Amino acid sequence: MYGKGLRALSLATTVVLTGAFALVFFYAPNDADQGFIQKIFYVHVPMAIVALCGFIAGGVMAIAHLRTRAQKWDMRSYVAIHLSLILGVGVLLTGSIWAKASWGHWWVWNEPTLVSFLIIFLLYACYQPLRFSIEDPERQARYASVFAIIAGAFVPLNFLAVRLAQAYTHPRVLGTTGGSLPGDMRLTFLVALAGMVLLFVTLWKYEMTSKHAAMQLRALRRKLAGDEVPVRAAGRSAAPAATLHARPDTH
Repeated sequence: MYGKGLRALSLATTVVLTGAFALVFFYAPNDADQGFIQKIFYVHVPMAIVALCGFIAGGVMAIAHLRTRAQKWDMRSYVAIHLSLILGVGVLLTGSIWAKASWGHWWVWNEPTLVSFLIIFLLYACYQPLRFSIEDPERQARYASVFAIIAGAFVPLNFLAVRLAQAYTHPRVLGTTGGSLPGDMRLTFLVALAGMVLLFVTLWKYEMTSKHAAMQLRALRRKLAGDEVPVRAAGRSAAPAATLHARPDTH
């Protein structure tokens, strides 16, 4: 189910990302103040947006799990949060590189965008330790879903902080007035954002396909193990009968 259309999706992701990088290096102009280093913006900001949306999606899927008790929704929520955490590491790394090049420091604590994202990242860093500290599968899924919902409620606060604070270098590209980017830079950003969304969806489907196949394999092994037990028991019960029939022939 999850593997359907993966080849086409992977191809589309490759094409869009390749086009995005081509626009970044050959179409979008250098920033007048920051120069070439500003081009990291086309990776840093789309990655941050997709990571935050992934956290929210994990919370929505967690709500579906609590409502239906279906294991598939718990697994979908887990994979979405897992991938968002990986993207979050990329966001923090690219943000630090950008900060070092622009401000001369790897981290600036009075920059609300970086700090608010770090808070969200550290919050979700507790998700997996909490989840895997619980052995019972049902309780594990239920507690993880509750955590994902509560943590997901804090994510919009990060977005509001970015919108309301006077950030140093984060232009408002999604504002109602068209944002602060020129047309060529805005086009490059939107293509890069589309590529990052496709990358997230592709990786999500790949991981879901892998986990679904692993679950089917475990179920098949349990079934085979269950079939072997009656066969062995039947074999042991039949052995004495065969011995009794064989004894008269030996004399």
